[in-house]
Amino acid sequence: MRHLPLFELSIRTPRLELRLPSLAELDALGDRAAEGVHEAGFMPFFVPWTDASPDERARSTIQYHFRTWGAWTPESWGCEFAVFLDGEVIGSQGVTGKDFAITREVHTGSWIGQRFQGKGIGTEMRRAALHFAFNGLGARYARTEAFEDNLPSLGVTRKLGYREDGVEIHNRQGKPATTLRFRMSRDDWTPAEDVSIHGLEACLPLFDATSA
Repeated sequence: MRHLPLFELSIRTPRLELRLPSLAELDALGDRAAEGVHEAGFMPFFVPWTDASPDERARSTIQYHFRTWGAWTPESWGCEFAVFLDGEVIGSQGVTGKDFAITREVHTGSWIGQRFQGKGIGTEMRRAALHFAFNGLGARYARTEAFEDNLPSLGVTRKLGYREDGVEIHNRQGKPATTLRFRMSRDDWTPAEDVSIHGLEACLPLFDATSA
């Protein structure tokens, strides 16, 4: 797509491919959301989008991706990669930026289908996102956060070398819940030799970025 080259952008790791999905692949991503993302009775997300019926989860997933595409500007963007394992879409890895040309900072967030969890995929996805941010876009900082009881997400964050960056209290389904913030600087990042980025050059203006 000449006027929106984002659909030619991809990141590849030893097991995964991250890229924007086609409409059919986006429908399959909705299926993963419908199948389940976390255990019942637990809410890992700030926006409780999974607290809905399977059909509603699928539909809201598809609509969310359409909204991010439509709202994209170089000053405020959300790159929601679909994540593929052996050609099957299994989840989503987001990298977002606001005033990136000035802040040089990104925020990451992700989810994967419950049946694919516990296999190190979350770590591999985040490594890919960090490589994209630091090596691809030339970011200086990457941020993430999670509720203090979201142990898998916190485990990935700590494994990759983020530094603690404070706490916040959120309203989680009508009750106070503590989130832990983390930040990684470019100096703290360990380059990933087994991650490659493809089709980035034409996309850089859309991120208000220059290649690292």
